[in-house]
Amino acid sequence: MIARYGVQLEKATFERRTADFLWMMIFGALSLLAFSVIPMFGSPFLGISLVFMLVYVWSREFPNAKINIYGLVSLKGFYLPWAMLALDVIFGSPLMPNLLGIIAGHLYYFLTVLHPLATGKNILKTPMWVHKLVRRWGVGAQPSNRAEPDRNTGGPFRGRSYRLSG
Repeated sequence: MIARYGVQLEKATFERRTADFLWMMIFGALSLLAFSVIPMFGSPFLGISLVFMLVYVWSREFPNAKINIYGLVSLKGFYLPWAMLALDVIFGSPLMPNLLGIIAGHLYYFLTVLHPLATGKNILKTPMWVHKLVRRWGVGAQPSNRAEPDRNTGGPFRGRSYRLSG
């Protein structure tokens, strides 16, 4: 689930915005931790909730994508979190971790997309320390454009070469 929907979010919605994607995951994890403090929402493992948060955000970014569930049911991406919730309930999984993920995903989507569209104010802007952290790690950095050597020059060694000292 994370590999399919997370990568698609990274490559489309969050392209060249690695810090924003990291902030979405941090916000989701922190909001799920805050929700789990409430006894009614308590859950010992929040990994499933984080996956549901990611799927919910994906479903809002790609609402018209065609999804095929087990080769039996075809539906739009908008309904994917709810279909997964229904399948988990049918198979006997607990309901609360999935609902927590949907709530966290909706909270993120509301604060970053819907509220700014309505008011023009982005409450949940990615903090500068996340941008600095991503820059320091070099994640999402564009590769430097090195000049390619001329491969048509004569000589026995015509492959790519890199100068080691300097």
